[in-house]
Amino acid sequence: MHTPDTAAPDTAAPFAATPGTAPRTAPGTPADSESGAFWERHYAGLDAHWGTSPNAVLAGLVTDLAPTPGTALDLGCGHGGDALWLAGRGWDVTAVDVARTALDRVAAGARAAGVAERVHPVRHDLALTFPDGRFDLVCATYFHTPVEIPRAQVLRRAAAAVAPGGLLVVVEHGSVAPWSWQNGTEVRFPAPEEVRAALDLGSDWLTERCHTPQRTATGPGGRTATVTDIVVALHRTDRPGDAAD
Repeated sequence: MHTPDTAAPDTAAPFAATPGTAPRTAPGTPADSESGAFWERHYAGLDAHWGTSPNAVLAGLVTDLAPTPGTALDLGCGHGGDALWLAGRGWDVTAVDVARTALDRVAAGARAAGVAERVHPVRHDLALTFPDGRFDLVCATYFHTPVEIPRAQVLRRAAAAVAPGGLLVVVEHGSVAPWSWQNGTEVRFPAPEEVRAALDLGSDWLTERCHTPQRTATGPGGRTATVTDIVVALHRTDRPGDAAD
């Protein structure tokens, strides 16, 4: 479900050459759904190298705000650019997507990068199921979809999955890139303060970032454009043993 707007270098090794650990499907996730069908078609039509570089915003936030690796949950991981980058820096990553094609490519990419033991691809339809446990980092980068899902509820569950002392990162599109599936449609982008408010958090959170930076993004064929991101990064400040959520 991750809709990237940066491409990996053309020199990346083909994923199909080295199969990785097979993704598993979470109990309760249907074999097919409207969301699964859309994203399977989407990824089937993409070059397997697309989206295999990390999101620059996430990489900068993790480097600045969470330099010590731990456990991470990557929601809507797509081809795994963020998950593979995190694993390469020592994070143990649960990589979640609804598209089996994307997860197969994540697994193979992890094997090719030598980080298969730290990348755990799991198929969830997040409208229906959500990973168990708490994580030191939970990220949802470009968690957008044209399929109707309870998105705000999913992001609130993402916040609940952050361990005490952990970091939540939500990066959303704040503009439409020329190559986006949203191009040509009328899109209302919320203010970052609206995104934070929709998470419905308690008082035990420290806002690290809540803004709309611009950057140059690279699309298919090397095309570039200036895009705006909506960035919300929050540290959970409650201690282990405090009342949860």
